[in-house]
Amino acid sequence: MPPVLTAEQITPEWLTEQLRQAGHAGVTVEGFDAGDVGTGQTGRCVRYALRLGGRRDGAPDTLIGKFSSLDPTSKATSREMKTYRTEVTFYQQIAPRIAMRAPKCYYAAIDEDDVEHAVLMEDLAPARQGDQIGGCSPEIAHQAVMELVGLAAPTWQDDSWTEVLGRVKDGPFADMRGLYNRTMPGFVDLYAARMDPEHIRFIQAIGAAEQCPLYEFHGEHFALEHYDFRLDNVLIDERSRPPTITTVDWQSVRVGKPLQDVAFFIGSALAPDVRRSVELDILRDYHRGLLEGGVAGYDWDTCLQDYRKGIFAGFGISVISPVLVVRTERGDQMFMTMASRYAQMALDWDAAEFLN
Repeated sequence: MPPVLTAEQITPEWLTEQLRQAGHAGVTVEGFDAGDVGTGQTGRCVRYALRLGGRRDGAPDTLIGKFSSLDPTSKATSREMKTYRTEVTFYQQIAPRIAMRAPKCYYAAIDEDDVEHAVLMEDLAPARQGDQIGGCSPEIAHQAVMELVGLAAPTWQDDSWTEVLGRVKDGPFADMRGLYNRTMPGFVDLYAARMDPEHIRFIQAIGAAEQCPLYEFHGEHFALEHYDFRLDNVLIDERSRPPTITTVDWQSVRVGKPLQDVAFFIGSALAPDVRRSVELDILRDYHRGLLEGGVAGYDWDTCLQDYRKGIFAGFGISVISPVLVVRTERGDQMFMTMASRYAQMALDWDAAEFLN
């Protein structure tokens, strides 16, 4: 197996090869300018502005490369959690078989040790990355959630995906209660002084509970879930109405509980007062989309109950992740904002009844 290239090893010749394999047979990449995009909690993104020669054949002027993190802690965590391998698997095997918008992929590979990986994909600029801290409008939230129909409906009750991705109970999240309780005290130490005490108490109550939806594997109703579906992981193109939403960062996709994605996004993307005014309408449209997409035997009451339970997925990311990845000022603000919004959402929906 040839070595997987790092960002510094990308050459015009290599880029030429990838474009030609994608159908741009007459193009030549004569050179490029490269610059990092975003801060990246677990990986590194680089934009390549290409200088093209030959017959362009519609070849893109820019591409995005995604690589393993330069931070040893984040890289080690990603290896343990299999996030790099999962994303490569998504672009190789899953993306062609779902109806959810994802970037066109030109190359995806990972080394045998799950340390270095590289994904080369289309650059969707001028679409902008969502702002996890600032939140979004109800219109954008609605469009994002409706995109999830294109992930869940085609994979509903299809257990063959476990052969591709493995079972959650056999992976790094098999003991979610143990993982949560190992990291939650660190979260509290970092952020309790800057958060609502009631929110911190709810976060601690999850750790004390013997049973909680966060700790449970999927039951009767399952499908593929993104499992990190939030504003920072979508690109928004507002040149169309309604806006076009494209989802990125497929490092956590798994067979699981699809309503977790819905609750995860709504709970963190909308400020509580806005969320309360629109979430049921969004959820009803999502449910209708599932039925129209061919999902049978999934009634509204079950969907609503799964949504309430799905709130807990937000704590799995916002409480665990900041203790495991490299800290940044924006990362701290993001995780605090997300955890606070999920805690308020859980209180609004009386979700404490699921803690035993």
